[in-house]
Amino acid sequence: MQERYQNLKIAQRGVLLNISAYIVLTLLKLVVGQLSHSATLIADGSNNLTDVFSSCAIMVGLRLTQRPPDEHHQYGHWKAETIATLLVSFIMLLVGLSVLYSSVQDLLFQKSTTPDIHALFVGLFSGIVMFIIYLRNKKRAALINSEALGAIAKDSRNDAWTSFSTSAAIIGANFHMPWLDGAAALIIGLLILKTAYNIFSASAFSLSDGFDDDLLDEYTAAVQKIDGVELVHNIQGRSYGANIFVDIIIWVDPQMTVRRSHHITEKIESLLRRKYGVFDTDVHVEPWDIDYEPQLPNELNSH
Repeated sequence: MQERYQNLKIAQRGVLLNISAYIVLTLLKLVVGQLSHSATLIADGSNNLTDVFSSCAIMVGLRLTQRPPDEHHQYGHWKAETIATLLVSFIMLLVGLSVLYSSVQDLLFQKSTTPDIHALFVGLFSGIVMFIIYLRNKKRAALINSEALGAIAKDSRNDAWTSFSTSAAIIGANFHMPWLDGAAALIIGLLILKTAYNIFSASAFSLSDGFDDDLLDEYTAAVQKIDGVELVHNIQGRSYGANIFVDIIIWVDPQMTVRRSHHITEKIESLLRRKYGVFDTDVHVEPWDIDYEPQLPNELNSH
């Protein structure tokens, strides 16, 4: 448990690096975008502005997550990170709609202008910086197995490619295609909306105790290979932040001793923790029901 909390602090330092970079790049892009008349650079800066709020929300979530379990939160405060992520999706949605509206206005009323070449250098500089941060946080996320930091790293990678795309649009606009600048801003707005939707869907799924059925199938297959387990009668999973909790009911030989059945439960807990990173496993042992016949899929019953 102590190691997990230490990893959260490492993740916080990675998020803090993102916040610092996003603040500098946001100000740089918005100012240069206005001076150089680049709608794409302004849209990219607006995207980075959402990243500032997103990273701050993740930081708050990580801090709340470190609170120990109490009377009202017996499983701890791990879901604080997921709640923060849900709020982030709403922020991104508003900014995405704003960018989308501005870009459509530029295209419909031909407000697009040829951006100054200085906007190109800002886009390239931003892309390089964010890609370096992506590589750094990706490595740290792998070392400490942090889903939050891993998500932040992927967001930095996406921002890097967005900045490079912005630079390409500015080059095109300077080759007598000024409409390309507004079109690129439109694409960035749609990307922001898509990211907001994906984050909202994943957060809502987790908060409603949804869980990946494929993972449960993997857990079941692995547990049933353990000697002494006759059948995995029922299995349920739920996520609290980056931590997975599993409840499982197994059937064993009715004549098995308590000591032997307890040893099997320890094997199951160790297996799921070591192989799949399950944070906590609750195993319930019941006597094997010889009259029970598991239901097979229809396609198997037909053979």
